Amino acid sequence: MELSLTVLTPSPAPPRLMKAPVAGHPLPQGGEGSKFNSITFWIRNRSASVHGDRPARGGLPRRHAVISGIVLATLALVPACTQKKAPAVAPTVTVQVVPAESGKIERKITADAVIYPLRQAALVPKINAPVHQFYVERGSHVRAGELLAQLENQDLLAAKTDNEGAYQQAEAAYETATKQSLPEETQKAELDAKAAKEVMQAAQKAYASQQKLLQQGAVARKSVDDANVAFIQARNQYDIARRHLESLQKLGTAQGMKSAEGQLTSAKGKYLGAQAQLSYAEIRSPIDGVVTDRPLYAGEMAAAGAPLITVMDVSQVVARAHIDQQQAAALKVGDTAEIAAPGIAESLSGKVTMISPALDPGSTTVEVWVQAANPQERVRPGGSARVTIIAETVPKAVVIPAVAVLTAADGGASVMVVDDQNKPQARNVKLGIRDGDEIQITAGIQAGERVVTVGAYDLSKEDPDVLEKTTVLIATPSTTDPDKGGGESKAQATSGGDK
Repeated sequence: MELSLTVLTPSPAPPRLMKAPVAGHPLPQGGEGSKFNSITFWIRNRSASVHGDRPARGGLPRRHAVISGIVLATLALVPACTQKKAPAVAPTVTVQVVPAESGKIERKITADAVIYPLRQAALVPKINAPVHQFYVERGSHVRAGELLAQLENQDLLAAKTDNEGAYQQAEAAYETATKQSLPEETQKAELDAKAAKEVMQAAQKAYASQQKLLQQGAVARKSVDDANVAFIQARNQYDIARRHLESLQKLGTAQGMKSAEGQLTSAKGKYLGAQAQLSYAEIRSPIDGVVTDRPLYAGEMAAAGAPLITVMDVSQVVARAHIDQQQAAALKVGDTAEIAAPGIAESLSGKVTMISPALDPGSTTVEVWVQAANPQERVRPGGSARVTIIAETVPKAVVIPAVAVLTAADGGASVMVVDDQNKPQARNVKLGIRDGDEIQITAGIQAGERVVTVGAYDLSKEDPDVLEKTTVLIATPSTTDPDKGGGESKAQATSGGDK
């Protein structure tokens, strides 16, 4: 038995002879100019006489099943033999780009903080006494030295009066001791000294008179010498009497003065102590500020050691933040900072006033104080805040969006740059300061070059040879329609750059 099977296939090219003989017969080629190639298979069934036309499983004759399998295999192979390979097309990727800018960038360090007043005074009474009267309420603004409260002080006033009298009595005793009459021995010494002085003065006059008479020749030289000897003796007697009197006066006066002075000092100390105790009944503010706490009412007992009134100076506030030690190493006293508090629209401008020289042992962080003026007392002590400290400023830096930076597994950084022909290029860059969504590039690109912000990751996955042939379409940033609540991005094919 012989069968002839012809398959018609599309003819994209001129027909050719396909040399695939079956059972020793060549394939005839299709007619010239025809739209199909005819492939004819000559099948000779030599075993028909042996096997006969026995039906196959399923009801068909076995030879029909064999022919059907050959037809299906032939149809599957024909397209693969006739398909022509399409030429390679350069890939196109849609991206968004921004130009690298030259401008100022700041290194900012942010941290959570707690607000404290500039100064604070918890006024604690030193005595136990009932409150006689309060002169301020919570929220009252006070000045330094102003009387805020008065405690009961009748007993203290009486003690002061008693000690004041004793002090005045000691003063009078001291005055009497310094001016009292001398003892008899002292009086006798004074008389002896006085008499010796008079004798000396008389001898001195006699000696002077004898000298004049000697010059006139009225007396002999011996009379003058005798007068001189008498004067010398009288002078010596006066010196002895004077020294004796001084010794008696010194001894008696020193002891009396010492006793009187001691009594006066003791009386003065007791008086000052009573006066101080009385002053403790007056509660005065040591600083300018506002009263923030007053737990008692008039008539209640004020206990020594328990705060009676708290005054805070909130004209300026101090934000105390705990910052990582590596970040704190870049800070210095005087750095510009801002304090942002919840519920306050405008941040407070301030400066760093203190950087702790030691680490907090619990958190291993550095405590940093930022002080700022608090106009209208808008920021309240005790609340939380966010401080932003400018640690470094670069006035002229190459700045790009941080999303444009690609980070490799080894930590290296790169960006995708689009040239004037819209060809992407991978550039290795060195990073500098990061400020929010912007980052400084210290090396790798120049200001004005376009960097890819959306689509850079897809470009980075391309092989270098493919990336060289890739052309990008510059897409405008998506715009949001407030009515529709969404937006869409339009791609624009440009020949030289953004339009």
